[in-house]
Order: sequence, then C-alpha cells, then structure tokens
Amino acid sequence: MIDALPPLPAVVAPLFPFARRMFDRGGGIRMHVIDEGAGPPVVLLHGNPTWSFLWRDLIAALCTNHRCIAPDHVGMGLSDKPSDTEYSYTLATRVADVAALVASLQLAEPVTLVVHDWGGMIGFGWATQHPEQVARLVILNTAAFPLPPGKPFPWPLRLTRTPLGALLVRGANAFAWTATHAAMARTKMSAAVRAAYLAPYDSWQHRIATLRFVQDIPLRPGDPAMAIVHETAARLPLFAATPAFIGWGGKDFVFDGAFLAQWRRHLTHAQVHEFADAGHFVLEDAGAELIPLITAFVRAA
Repeated sequence: MIDALPPLPAVVAPLFPFARRMFDRGGGIRMHVIDEGAGPPVVLLHGNPTWSFLWRDLIAALCTNHRCIAPDHVGMGLSDKPSDTEYSYTLATRVADVAALVASLQLAEPVTLVVHDWGGMIGFGWATQHPEQVARLVILNTAAFPLPPGKPFPWPLRLTRTPLGALLVRGANAFAWTATHAAMARTKMSAAVRAAYLAPYDSWQHRIATLRFVQDIPLRPGDPAMAIVHETAARLPLFAATPAFIGWGGKDFVFDGAFLAQWRRHLTHAQVHEFADAGHFVLEDAGAELIPLITAFVRAA
C-alpha cells in the first residue's frame, strides 16, 4: 500500500469517514481502497456506475468487529482513471486487480466476499480461482454466469453500446446520472447521496470506465469476457457448501427474477431475502432491513 491519497470531494466527505489507502496495481496505476476496522476480513466489490461509497452504511455496521476492504475498480470512484492505452478495461484485468490487492494484504484468514452488480462477475472470477480464500458469500443483485436463457439484453444497456450512447455516457454522464434516479424503486435517492455517487465522474476522461464496463459485457461467442464468464459459472459448484446470503431487490430491470432463479439453482443452500419493492440499488432502497441481516450473517460463527 502507498499513502498518497486523493482528496475526498466536498460532497462526499461528510458521508464517508473511513480509513483510506492507495494500492498500486502495477504500471503506476493506483486503486483507492477503504480499509476500515479490524478482525476477520470482508472484501466488498462494487459494480458500475457505483464505487466504494455504495458500502458506507454496511462498513459502518461491520467495522467494529471486522476488517472491511472496499476497493474502487480502476477508472471508478477515487481510483486512477487511465486511458485505454495505459490500462485494459476488461473483466480479466479487473479480476487480476482484485487478486493482486488481496495478495498484497497477506490476510491471515479467508474473507467474506460481498458483491453487487458487475462486482459479482469480478468477485467470483477471483473467488473461483481461490476458493480456499473464501469463507462466506454475500450476493446483492448481480451475476456470475451468462445471461439466463430467454433473458434479452436490456435496451438501455444496448443503447449505451452505440455511438450515441457512448457520447451520452462520456459527454453527459448519462449512465451514472440515470442510475442514481432509476435504480431505486421503494424510495428516491437524496440529493446529497446522489451528488456523492456522481462526484468522481466529473469529466469526459473520468467517465471512461462507466462506458467500458458496459462495452465489456459479453453477448456473443468470442467477446473478450465470454470465456471467463463461462469458466466462472462452471466453477460455482465449488461453493456448494460455503455459507451464502442473497439480498435481492425485486424491481431491478437488469438483474431481475431470472438471475435470482439462477442463483437459487447454483447455491441451493443460500439464505435468500428478497425485497419485492426494492430496486437495483437494494442496499440504498432496503438498507434499514438488509444491513442488519447481512451483519448477523457475517458475524455468525
């Protein structure tokens, strides 16, 4: 770890009082990492277009008894945002970043892995390569397998992959802005929380990863991430006996009931809590109920 920290944006600082580090993942590219608390480790991996800010309330609940490690993926949050010539914005690189970070920490015991959105594919990409390092799983509206049979690729994501969509994402922050308005169903996101989510994505260059994440979703054989997705799915039986918790927002228009059904098939033993009226940002929408449930699960012997 190295300690040259970027300043917290003013809109973020009051809501994010955690110990922070910078991790050099190689090539001089740094990942911003929350490293808060002490005890059994919990690794929390966000997706797109969020960042470690997503985990703030869960970290506050867990850090009295656990060490909470929450990186911002490269290009996201307060991590460096390199160009395409400096960094490969692919699933394989993301998985390698997590592997390098966890190895650098030299943890003395297996982790509880907490994942949301594309963090699930990244996290399970790492976990299926290192199953002995995983003690528990917490899964929130995500996937670690291909699109379920009969599930179409959602049209907003398809639009994002067009030239017009790319212009809207990079030029107007459309992907992150839309998420902060549409990814909750039970309640509306407050202006303060929305501003904190959007703060890192304040320029064309700083929005590179929100676009590259969507462009990297594999849809056809031969797409760069497709092999990893299939390999990861094939290795999910490694966790057939690993304690698992699934918290699910029922009104997620991307990770919908078809994805939850797949998780139920892969992890038949999992403890499942579905919040039918919550959206994709289930931790924001149903946090008052969900965080105590996750905390109890993580702390269980």
